[in-house]
Amino acid sequence: MREYMPVLIVGAIIAAFAVAFVAAYLGIKNKKEALGFDRNIPDGEIVRRLAKYALPYKKQFILVLLIMLASIAHELAGPLIMGRIEDLIKERFAPAALLRWVALYGGILVASMLCTYFQSIILQKTGQKILSALRQDLFTHIESLSHDQLNKIPVGKLVTRVANDTNAISMMFTNILVNMAKNVFIVFGVLAAMLLLNYALTLMVLCFVPFLLLFTLIFRKFTRKVYRVVKDRTTDINTFLSENLSGIKITQIFNQEQRKLDEFLEKSRQLKRAKQNQIFVFSIFRPMVYMLYISSVLCLLYLGGKGAIRDTAFLGQAVTSATVVSFYMYISKFFNPIQNLAEQFNMLQSAFASAEKIFTVLDMTPEIVDGPDAMELDEIRGEIEFQDVWFSYLPGEWVLKGVSFRVRPRQTVAFVGATGSGKTTILSLLCRNYDIQRGRILVDGIDIRRIKISSLRRHFGQMLQDVFLFSGTIRGNIVLREDAVTDEEVWDACRYVNADAFISRFEQGLDEPVRERGSNFSAGQRQLLSFARTIVHRPEIMILDEATANIDTETELLIQDSLEKMKSIGTMLIVAHRLSTIQHADNIIVLSRGELLEQGTHQELLRRKGRYYQLYTLQYSRQQLQEKGA
Repeated sequence: MREYMPVLIVGAIIAAFAVAFVAAYLGIKNKKEALGFDRNIPDGEIVRRLAKYALPYKKQFILVLLIMLASIAHELAGPLIMGRIEDLIKERFAPAALLRWVALYGGILVASMLCTYFQSIILQKTGQKILSALRQDLFTHIESLSHDQLNKIPVGKLVTRVANDTNAISMMFTNILVNMAKNVFIVFGVLAAMLLLNYALTLMVLCFVPFLLLFTLIFRKFTRKVYRVVKDRTTDINTFLSENLSGIKITQIFNQEQRKLDEFLEKSRQLKRAKQNQIFVFSIFRPMVYMLYISSVLCLLYLGGKGAIRDTAFLGQAVTSATVVSFYMYISKFFNPIQNLAEQFNMLQSAFASAEKIFTVLDMTPEIVDGPDAMELDEIRGEIEFQDVWFSYLPGEWVLKGVSFRVRPRQTVAFVGATGSGKTTILSLLCRNYDIQRGRILVDGIDIRRIKISSLRRHFGQMLQDVFLFSGTIRGNIVLREDAVTDEEVWDACRYVNADAFISRFEQGLDEPVRERGSNFSAGQRQLLSFARTIVHRPEIMILDEATANIDTETELLIQDSLEKMKSIGTMLIVAHRLSTIQHADNIIVLSRGELLEQGTHQELLRRKGRYYQLYTLQYSRQQLQEKGA
């Protein structure tokens, strides 16, 4: 018994660590809910869904698998060759035989390196294709979400999902999974070789495997949790940057740079703590695996070395110095893949955490979708009718209350009312940015819910107060759609809205660069470009939502003529606080707190001396005071 005392001491130390980790695991498991430790999507579901992206490239993965099997020949044959070389040196030195064995070892090594090279090339190409498909699906799905859903999700969060999280999944396909499979093959291959060489010493090594499996199971729970926290903290920083870089001018105006810096530092510290927790968990796990490796080597050297020196058997099998050398190398090749598996398993948890975040977005059901009987509309006359429409953004808080009106084809209708009266909401509902709770909205007598969303919006041209210009050129921002539009048509649209004057002053004309959000153009110029963008596609229904709010009086006069011309294009719906821009509308609808108060022409409403009369009188008086002050 005393002979095996060192082995028993090693086993007792490992058992003590195992008991401590099991106790820690049970303590965490009991507090699962309190720590927010539960997984949103099971691993099996994640694997199943990710497999759909890999299946189209199964031939490439099979080829990689075959190359990989060829490459591990070096891992399996190397120790046997080294054992044979040791025998040659010990028994009888034969240079020619030694040279042959060395050449064989070198040839296997070169072949293994070539296999690894081609394996990497194939995987990288395949992984990029999978990454592209996943990003495309994610981006397309985000585009299908309703305005209400997009308003609830920070932009930085979506950017993180499309950019950062997809990269983690790409790494899984190009590196982690294949290397995990390779390491698994190596482990089983080495195990088979060890059994053939000396089953008694192999059984000794296998005594450490249950502890390895136990440590992996325990730390899997910890790593998944810390990776989820890291992903959340990374999202928080991206969201903060997205918001504050967009609003940095406000920060500078109100001299809040230091405050925003402090907030950024706090979020950075939170990410730092999450990363430290991640490193801490792995800094315990990896040494535990290494401890098992060292323990097995010590046991081998103690038991095998003693047998080789005394020329005795271990559990009935003879142990030679060549056996000890080969087993020493095999133990390294047995535990190194397992340690690599531990690291790759750690990375796999990161990829699963990213996949969980991505699938959470993909599982969001779009609120605004085409009905099963939705139809295409090739052409429309532009007749619009609201029938007892009720709508609320929040349950019970009605923004529109039984609104009913009719707009005839090619008619110009203006909506007037205080902020929050429902003007902009009416225009959003018409384009199906939101769906109503009660009533019906008809276009050419057809309920818009029976029209395909893409077909419906194709017939609308929207000119909004907050004009968004994309990075690119003036031409690109005017054309936007895929329709073939000639430069002459673009210039015609620009002349139509009097935008040609300032565009002609640019050296590159329509090819003048547009910086992010059109920051190199004035508010009036951006608005004129949005007018041209709408006109070039000649929509049957045009929507102007405070489209003249950011335009100075001189520019507004230029646009008045354009608005008169645009009436001939199709139906026009206008929301404007400046009543001077809507005096010539065919019908003016006055709203208050979601209800229709009155409607009629400018002169008819003035004669009634109702709400419109009050608004007009108030605005006219204010204008007179401003002119006197000037």
